[in-house]
Amino acid sequence: MVCIAAFIILALIGVFVAAISIFKPQIGKSYLKAMKKAWGCLWKKVRLQKCETGFKDDVKNTLLSKVMLKHPKWIRPLSIVIEVLSAVIVVVAVWAILTAIKSLLALWALGSCNITKPSACSLGAEICSIDEAEPSNPIEATGRWFTEWGEIFEAIPDKFRTYKAEDYDFNYIDVSGAYVEEFSTVVDIFDPGCSVCMISYRNQKSAGFFDSYNVRLVPFAIQDGDGNYKFKNSEIIVRYMFATEQIRSGLSLAIIDRIFTGKNSEGISYQNKFNEDYSREEAIDKIELWLSEEGIDESGLEEIREIVNYPEITDKMTENKNIIENELRIKGIPTMIINGKKHTGLWKAD
Repeated sequence: MVCIAAFIILALIGVFVAAISIFKPQIGKSYLKAMKKAWGCLWKKVRLQKCETGFKDDVKNTLLSKVMLKHPKWIRPLSIVIEVLSAVIVVVAVWAILTAIKSLLALWALGSCNITKPSACSLGAEICSIDEAEPSNPIEATGRWFTEWGEIFEAIPDKFRTYKAEDYDFNYIDVSGAYVEEFSTVVDIFDPGCSVCMISYRNQKSAGFFDSYNVRLVPFAIQDGDGNYKFKNSEIIVRYMFATEQIRSGLSLAIIDRIFTGKNSEGISYQNKFNEDYSREEAIDKIELWLSEEGIDESGLEEIREIVNYPEITDKMTENKNIIENELRIKGIPTMIINGKKHTGLWKAD
């Protein structure tokens, strides 16, 4: 373990030694000599051969040279400490390498280097992440680390498959009007409270996206591992979107359009108001005010209120959640199924 640990340490300090050796070439020569011995020892370990004891002793003697003269009785216990520290260095280094490999694979296969909390990965796409519950103890954390490997390997084949919107039994809202056979069908998954979804929607609207595809809009309220909603009023907005479509087609798009593009008299976006300020009751009042402005009378509003609380609405939301998180293994939204691909993150107009 000592020679392997020495190789790891020498590799880490290699950049600094290279810089110093410009001014003091002798240091560079000594470093290369030690590195060559360390690599030879490591290569023998990889091939399950016995490492040369000479290099191991050289390392120990270098570290303990001053102690030998002043405190010879300390040699044995300090030697054991060196062995233990060497083992720790090797274990940590191996763990770090595996974690780096796992992160890169996760980024490629799932779009985020952090599977449990995708938003924590700065290398991933611009998303509103679907986070899982954080492990509560070291045993759960270790188990979760290995489980994530399984998720990655399950997701790798998805990178090479062709997606079809028709293959997934989503509960959706058709926002493109009459079906046009020449147009491709797109599934567009979003959360009313997600700021990235808001920007994507604005980009789509300005680019005429809804006039170029048969769009199936899937409103989805993100929940964490404990079942709490990520955004304050997303759940009630999704319920009203599904309910209003049973009264009149297009009403749900009117709701989301006002949330994503509208501002109040103070110039604050309605999405911000729903996420930060409105209580559930205030959110419902605002939605129903908009519905009234769209021509829905009191009897129509009463019917919508009844539908909002139907178990069928809850079932629709649960079914969509299962498809999104388990079948498609989506780690963040907005996500679209478009042109045979699964596109996660901000949609930018060409």
